[in-house]
Amino acid sequence: MQNFNPFDEKPIPIEKTFMDWRAINPCPYNKEETDAYTKTRIVLMNGTEFEAQWFSRNFSRHCPCNELRRELAILRRGEQQQQKLISCLKPRDESILEHTITYEQLAVDLTSVLAKQEPDCTVRNALNFALLEDFDHLFRYSNLLDMEYGICPEKLVGGYTEIMPARPTISEHRHPIDSIFPDVCNKNADILTKLNIGIITAAEQQTMNYYMNVASLYDKSDLGRRLYQEIGLIEEQHVSQYESLKDTTATWLEDLLLHEYTECYLYYSCLLTECDPCIRSIWEEFLCYEIAHLHKAKDLLCKYEGKDWQEVIPCGDFPQIVCLRPNIDYVRAIIEATTGNTQSCSSIVPLGCLDPCAPFFRYQDIVNHDVCCVPSHNVIDARIDCFGKDYRFQTSPHPLPELRDRCVDNVTLARIPECTPSETSDCGTTDNCCQCKVRTSEGTIYF
Repeated sequence: MQNFNPFDEKPIPIEKTFMDWRAINPCPYNKEETDAYTKTRIVLMNGTEFEAQWFSRNFSRHCPCNELRRELAILRRGEQQQQKLISCLKPRDESILEHTITYEQLAVDLTSVLAKQEPDCTVRNALNFALLEDFDHLFRYSNLLDMEYGICPEKLVGGYTEIMPARPTISEHRHPIDSIFPDVCNKNADILTKLNIGIITAAEQQTMNYYMNVASLYDKSDLGRRLYQEIGLIEEQHVSQYESLKDTTATWLEDLLLHEYTECYLYYSCLLTECDPCIRSIWEEFLCYEIAHLHKAKDLLCKYEGKDWQEVIPCGDFPQIVCLRPNIDYVRAIIEATTGNTQSCSSIVPLGCLDPCAPFFRYQDIVNHDVCCVPSHNVIDARIDCFGKDYRFQTSPHPLPELRDRCVDNVTLARIPECTPSETSDCGTTDNCCQCKVRTSEGTIYF
């Protein structure tokens, strides 16, 4: 199935994409037996469907034409039904926190995969920057899971993804003005860049939404509720960062076409990489549905704006697919090279480059002036108090000496300049593209 182009496929009638109640209610996966990457693909596509219908809803709210709004409603109903089915693949016996581990594993490995194939330097640096933060979130939630449920996080991630600290969550809280990147994506951008930005924005938005809603539902402890509050705010920050990269000149109908194309691309990627035959059949069916949606979006673009789809997507052939897989060497290289960075305005810079009066430090003084009240720190401290050390799953010693002590939670790295070695802050800026390279078993990684 090489050079797949959804525009060349014959679409089924839109009415054929609607499902009855029996079809919408799937058999959930077995949380003990299902592969970790099958679970992450389910979370990915749940977020993708949420993004599709939420975009359509906002489009409708800004559209004065009732005829067009009815067309959007038809597409949106199909997206809603698909989202409902995918969401219910999660079994009832999987706790909020267990499901959270899947969210964070997806964030780590999806971001790594996208960064490794991303052609635009600014977008790649943005991905690498947030990657370390989601990686640290996985570490924090895993310690909470081990401590409060006695469940092994290593088993949940299938041994595919390491669990250890990176840029400490306490150091990730930045002033809102430091969460906007330049909108580098325009009509001439590579289609892979457009896809990557849309995919990661939707994925982070889904994570943000999940944490916003489940914080008050976490019933195991107040500490867990507080951790969801804190990390939920970082996810909001990530959404701001990623969505700022999107093409701001695209019309609503151009964006609709790109949304539908992105869905086709992801379902096709899931179809080719899924190991569970039951889940794979869902991806195959929904790819067929999304091809119908894509052709409808193409027709609407032509009817209402007089544009051919090639004006938005010059070549419909899919680029390299998204294949979720282990990225241990890649993540370690990013940790070693860029943990000490932060964001200043629209650039990623070494923490030591900031002026003492920079917004980062002012905001840190507001939210983290009492370190003893920071939930992400409290979780690790509590685990150390219970077991004498934090929980980790590592394949070798931590790449940074500052983060090797398992009996102390580091709350100064990437937050306090004098505690942030310069060797961890010398690359990854958006102003100096590809100024650093690191060798891994996968080849040379450029920043």
